[in-house]
Amino acid sequence: MHTKMNPNLSDKAKIDYNLVKLAIEGDQKAYEELYIRYKDSIFFMLLKMVKNKDDAEDLTFEAFGKAFRNLSQYRPKFAFSTWLFKIASNNCIDFIRKRQSDIILCENSESLSSEKTLKIESTDLNPEQVCVKRQKALIMQCEVNKLKERYRILIQLRYFNEFSYEEIASHLRLPIGTIKAQLSRARELLFNNLKDKELIKDEVDS
Repeated sequence: MHTKMNPNLSDKAKIDYNLVKLAIEGDQKAYEELYIRYKDSIFFMLLKMVKNKDDAEDLTFEAFGKAFRNLSQYRPKFAFSTWLFKIASNNCIDFIRKRQSDIILCENSESLSSEKTLKIESTDLNPEQVCVKRQKALIMQCEVNKLKERYRILIQLRYFNEFSYEEIASHLRLPIGTIKAQLSRARELLFNNLKDKELIKDEVDS
């Protein structure tokens, strides 16, 4: 990160910038500190947008995941918080648009069904699709196994064993804030490992 920092940034923004630089260099505590500093503000902003606590929580994690994956793109011409809130807001807008689109599609499908004009097609996978799905699962598991132990365990517990954040925190005897921050980092590392593979759109961003 070679961009000159805006001298008009607040003291808080300057601290954020230093944390970003440390995070890019691999400092895990810097990632956690950035998460802790803004998780509540991001969550409440998103809650106002989606009016649903679970959706707001998921979108908060997605926002941090996207921000952490793209930290090298941040430029200190403006505050990190401004950049982060823009990512969170844009991601939420995309979520709302998709949800509205799904509702319309669902309503249209119900209408067509009531008129008995909708032909139901089999949702069963053919043998080739089953094979591809299994291959993707194997690749995903292989990449997860390459992660450091603490990240591998987090991914395993959250996405394979489907533990809640509270269950993971209890299981590992760690603060839930630490679990959420490290899980975001684990997802970022997994994303980087999979970025050259086709299944990344299907598995990591879902």
